[in-house]
Amino acid sequence: MTSSRIRLMLADVDGTLVTPDKVLTDAAIDAVHRLAKDGILFAVTSGRPPRGMAMLVDPLDIQTPIAAFNGGLLVDRNMTVIEQRVVPEHLVVPIADLMTSFHLSVWIYRGADWYVPDPNGPHVEREAWTVKFDPKVMASLSGLTDAVAKIVGVSDDHDAVAKASAAAHETFGDHVAAAASQPYYLDVTHPEANKGSVARYLAHQYHLSTEEIATIGDMPNDVLMFAHSGLSIAMGNADVQVRRAARRVTDTNQNEGFAKAVQRFVLSS
Repeated sequence: MTSSRIRLMLADVDGTLVTPDKVLTDAAIDAVHRLAKDGILFAVTSGRPPRGMAMLVDPLDIQTPIAAFNGGLLVDRNMTVIEQRVVPEHLVVPIADLMTSFHLSVWIYRGADWYVPDPNGPHVEREAWTVKFDPKVMASLSGLTDAVAKIVGVSDDHDAVAKASAAAHETFGDHVAAAASQPYYLDVTHPEANKGSVARYLAHQYHLSTEEIATIGDMPNDVLMFAHSGLSIAMGNADVQVRRAARRVTDTNQNEGFAKAVQRFVLSS
């Protein structure tokens, strides 16, 4: 028996749907299958590129549009592009320069490719393992400023990432969306490429009201989709501001928080 209201669940991926080791557990898979059995649609959104979410499609039998780059690129289960929102070309270099001024390493996601200045730079190896493909090395941004889906600033100085995020908001205003997808990643995308827009897009596609959507996530960029759902769930590993923004809080992603949230909050007993 399902909740009388929830008809679609939208989930973040890293820090939420998968474990800290980026594993999709049997319990998480089973939870999504139980949603389907109860007639509840399941969708995912992430800062990952589309190819980085391909490993979710078959185990979870995803039928809904997949929102990569926080909604910058919407693809179907076969990775065919449905809709694309890119960073305004004239802002790519200024954004990269701002990130560099805070000593962040700058990555570019463009089309199917991922570009980095140093293949041995911070988090490159980890990201390649996560998304299941290797980056290309760029000497500069020359020739790479068009059709950019996402610019990422990377640093293990989390304070620098937070300050760069604030500076991006102040400098570029509503011309871009800037939010941390991890404490060490600052994601900059098209202004409509954010998880709130993903929730609105799915509501429109499936003729749903806000109250019929459940969202779950762990990072500040997930709060944007919380505002467009009737049931918002924060992971136990989320920081305090994210937990406060949600209506419910579940366990951590190290302890099956996603599966527990589905059972406790989305499906009725």
